[in-house]
Amino acid sequence: MTQELARAERALELALAGLRVAVVSGGDSGVYAMAGAVFELAAAKKLNLGTGPGQLLIQVTAGVPAVIAGAARLGAPLTHDFCAISLSDRLTPWPLIEKRLDLASQAGFVIALYNPKSHGRDWQLARAAEILGQNLPGQTPVGLVSRCGREGQKTAITELGSLASQEVDMQTLAIVGNQTTFVYQGYLITPRGYAAKYRDKV
Repeated sequence: MTQELARAERALELALAGLRVAVVSGGDSGVYAMAGAVFELAAAKKLNLGTGPGQLLIQVTAGVPAVIAGAARLGAPLTHDFCAISLSDRLTPWPLIEKRLDLASQAGFVIALYNPKSHGRDWQLARAAEILGQNLPGQTPVGLVSRCGREGQKTAITELGSLASQEVDMQTLAIVGNQTTFVYQGYLITPRGYAAKYRDKV
């Protein structure tokens, strides 16, 4: 963390020197991760990208983003429309993050919250829960997944009204349900409408 630009610059330097370079990133490199840093810097340097002579080839290999891996641990919370919002205001102004939280919760999206809290950012999650609570009831289910797929993985299901008091950090993903999301036997489920079609047939 905080070294993305330096890593991208070093990778481009080595690639321009003729080496084959791999930039390793957690989750999926295109989701809040290193692919963006590499491409943004390449564009800022006005590098010629492509496969021809004098061009620099950049290939992005798909990974598994936290929102997908975390949802799989929780059940089926993303089976309808959803969005992801990072609570880190290091690169995005906080007023814009607040606007996104407000509009996404108004629109009925399930919302995956990345980067909910760190040592230097300890108030944003409570404020986010407050904003979401203006459009969603306090009983709205929220799934928490920490260190997904790694040693020490933890999952929990709580409610929006209790989200601010939960133990989370930068390696925690919070999936906030929408107005229809429910919990069934420990699983977080956002219905797409299949059960209604099933009931219509019986």
